[in-house]
Amino acid sequence: MTSSLADLSLDQLSIDTLRLLAVDAVEKARSGHPGAPLGCAPIAYLLFHKLMKHNPANAKWADRDRFVLSNGHASALLYSTLFLSGYNVTLDDLKSFRQWRSRTPGHPERGDTDGVEVTTGPLGQGIAMAVGMAIAEKHLAATYNRPGFEVVNHHTYALLGDGDLMEGVSHEAASLAGTLGLGKLTFIYDDNLISLDGPTELSYTEDALERFEAYHWHVQRVTDGNDLAAIEAAIEAARAETGRPSIIAVRTVIGYGSPKAGTNKVHGEAMGAEAVAATKKFFGFPDDQSFYVPPEALENWRQAVDRGAGLEAEWKTLFEGYRAANPGAAAEFERTQKGVLKAGWEKAIPSFAPDKAQATRNAGGAVMNAIAEVVPELFGGAADLTSSTKTIFKPGESFHVDATARNVFFGVREFGMCAAVNGMAAHGGLIPFGSTFFVFTDYAKPAIRLAALMQVHSLFVFTHDSVALGEDGPTHQPVEHLMALRAVPGLTDFRPADANETAAAWRLALERKKPTFFALTRQDLPVIDPAAHDAYAAVSKGAYVLEDASNPQVVLIGTGSEVSLVLEAAKLLAGDGIRARVVSFPSWKIFEEQTAEYKASVLPAGVPKLAVEAGATLGWWKYVGLDGDVIGVDRFGASAPGPVVLEKLGFGAENVAARAKKLVK
Repeated sequence: MTSSLADLSLDQLSIDTLRLLAVDAVEKARSGHPGAPLGCAPIAYLLFHKLMKHNPANAKWADRDRFVLSNGHASALLYSTLFLSGYNVTLDDLKSFRQWRSRTPGHPERGDTDGVEVTTGPLGQGIAMAVGMAIAEKHLAATYNRPGFEVVNHHTYALLGDGDLMEGVSHEAASLAGTLGLGKLTFIYDDNLISLDGPTELSYTEDALERFEAYHWHVQRVTDGNDLAAIEAAIEAARAETGRPSIIAVRTVIGYGSPKAGTNKVHGEAMGAEAVAATKKFFGFPDDQSFYVPPEALENWRQAVDRGAGLEAEWKTLFEGYRAANPGAAAEFERTQKGVLKAGWEKAIPSFAPDKAQATRNAGGAVMNAIAEVVPELFGGAADLTSSTKTIFKPGESFHVDATARNVFFGVREFGMCAAVNGMAAHGGLIPFGSTFFVFTDYAKPAIRLAALMQVHSLFVFTHDSVALGEDGPTHQPVEHLMALRAVPGLTDFRPADANETAAAWRLALERKKPTFFALTRQDLPVIDPAAHDAYAAVSKGAYVLEDASNPQVVLIGTGSEVSLVLEAAKLLAGDGIRARVVSFPSWKIFEEQTAEYKASVLPAGVPKLAVEAGATLGWWKYVGLDGDVIGVDRFGASAPGPVVLEKLGFGAENVAARAKKLVK
């Protein structure tokens, strides 16, 4: 039934304004998803107008509630909500929805739009990032709050759809959240029974709420997505449940008010002028005006500005009292919120003597524990592999048992772990990490990619980095993984050659504040004499001359475990009168940041080059040239002791020297 604006309550007018702004944005772009905004506008209105603790004038306020639009295709809903609430999003921004360099891209992108917490688009990852945010809140609250001073006390909300819950990562993340008892996490499920291909019964017939009950969640259902009182009561009940995360399934109508309501035809495309006009008529809005905002609706929405300013002012007053009573904790809180490392922290990084070979995974664990006290914001864990990846703070207390503890036991949930790490990084106040075997980046790659896209300070520590893993065989031996991750824009790579390069890589990973991965060895490696090189200065260039010869006839390039191999090969070549330069190449990303002059000083033109790496050869030709050579692994590995696998695949000093000789003219 159609209505007129004069007949509407202020709440209803505000909700319908939100609906039709989103519809107009999609229609003007001739691209987008109008269905979810039409169905979910009441939810967004209640959260941003009444229930959430947020300040539109300061989207980075530390104690704000976090909102994640996991079904990121509904971005027009979020952008319209942010505009109406008073964030730095304008009506012109809505009019440039999905256009080149606009602040309103097709899916929410962290950094592009004021008020957008994380990049969502690939379904399910917003769920896991929201879990990470709730983990961060719980740990920071346990760490910093004092009696009478709850300076960390906020909730995380995620709006999600059927597609989010179909994705496997949602199962991983929801299971973990239930285990961890994240009581300040609330999911609102847009349960509209429609997916892109048609009714959800075509592919999705499970009882999702029973699944969440099995995960130990607090579960509620609202039968009418337009019933503001019922939705508000459910959200308040979720907030009151402090021991378990909550999910509220709200039965909405996709495309509510449009001629295509309740069908997949309104999911993922502009509705067309005729349908838009009919929709506006249904809501009583003028059908000949686009982006129409009734003044009284805007005034109502903009109450969020004064309300938010008041909430933040109250918090600042609380924090000043906290600072007076707890000056040390307050200073530490402010430092970590700014992402500033403690002065002199790097002095705690150990140096490793060349008297004992050790795996770079062991060296990494030693560095982590050495800096634990001076970098208390370093926080994370492994996917049920702490004993193998060595990524645990001793003596090993669990966050699950004590929220002040810094070890998160993620379980066998590689994708969920890495996506949660991104949520923690986006939350702020922590430098989070996740760890697993390098081969399992196949499971985690989508989250690693989003870390790079968002440029959050997520760290990924991967061990068992090559076919040298040995007996577990090709299923566990990474081959193409280094090149796959090096191809990700904005992702820093580290494959250190020894313990001291590992220590340098950890220092750089913390200092650079960029998404970073480590590829570390299971097998022991010789420690290069630290007196010969300043490892930190060398690794900070990405690649450097480790050992040189006068007027070299060939350049041998190695990464990780293969650096010690090319050093051996250089000795064999020297015995045959061939002068070889040895280059250690721990980071492609950092090397590419150097000047052309520096690159040429390391890899001089006119000198043949041989790269040696126990992984795919693809990509190395950029550095060795078509007249150079690469010894790598362009096949899957094999099950045998690691040294045997390496020898059979050509990773022996004699073979390296022989291949180098063929390049020398």
